[in-house]
Amino acid sequence: MYSDWLAQWMEAKKDRIDPDAENEYWDAIKDHKIQKEIPKLNDEGEINLPPTDGTPYLKVVCISDTHEQLHNVTVPDGDVLIHAGDFTNNGKREELIKFNEEMTRFPHKYKLVVAGNHELGFDHDENQSDRQDQDKGLGTEEGYNLLTNVTYLQDKEIVIDGVKFFGSSYHPLRGFPFYRTRARELKECWRAVPNDTDVLITHTPPLGYLDQFGDERWGCRDLLSTVERIKPAYHIFGHVHERHGCLFNDHTYFINAAQCNKGNVIQTRPFVFYIPKKTSS
Repeated sequence: MYSDWLAQWMEAKKDRIDPDAENEYWDAIKDHKIQKEIPKLNDEGEINLPPTDGTPYLKVVCISDTHEQLHNVTVPDGDVLIHAGDFTNNGKREELIKFNEEMTRFPHKYKLVVAGNHELGFDHDENQSDRQDQDKGLGTEEGYNLLTNVTYLQDKEIVIDGVKFFGSSYHPLRGFPFYRTRARELKECWRAVPNDTDVLITHTPPLGYLDQFGDERWGCRDLLSTVERIKPAYHIFGHVHERHGCLFNDHTYFINAAQCNKGNVIQTRPFVFYIPKKTSS
């Protein structure tokens, strides 16, 4: 189980899981950041309501971190379903096939998926010698090719009725696929995000926004800078199970859509939002 692995890793490390966590940097800048907590309006998980003036819109449903338990998640219907990664525990072929099949039960016309750090084998450039011993030799090389029922986004965009969605999986947690170094490689990675992105989908949170694991900040400062510069309407992510929630900084809704709690047990807690279309369908 993921929770057993996490406990073993924490004991082995005996200090910080992420020794490069930028707690001190966040403490230095946090007083200048806007963070308004946005509660869900109802059990469906809506954080806003659809336009009432006849404006065409997309209903977008967000989930993440289902860890081979998608069958236990109650997903509201809608136009777009987003999964922000960690749909498996270690990228096994049979679990990828199962996830791909399970996604067909949802009625959404568009199903957008990014990989998480647990999708072993998805990252062409991963240094597998850095993996934890229990992960070595696991995963499915180019396993994303098995995801035939969804749109897999890795440094890619898709435009739906004029609304631009962009997805990417990079993160700053060592020992996993899509790990990149802070303040150097990650800064270059985020340059790929288009300036006109409306909905950004990543696995990692930005620094300081729903990213706290214990006393560590697992978010990325360069991702935060990118979001603040581009100002997408929504930024969807997961990764840090215990920080499920939504914050708003007057420009962007930051949504941590993790479905599992700290103990890796599904809570069934999707988010739903409505975004106006920019073209007629």
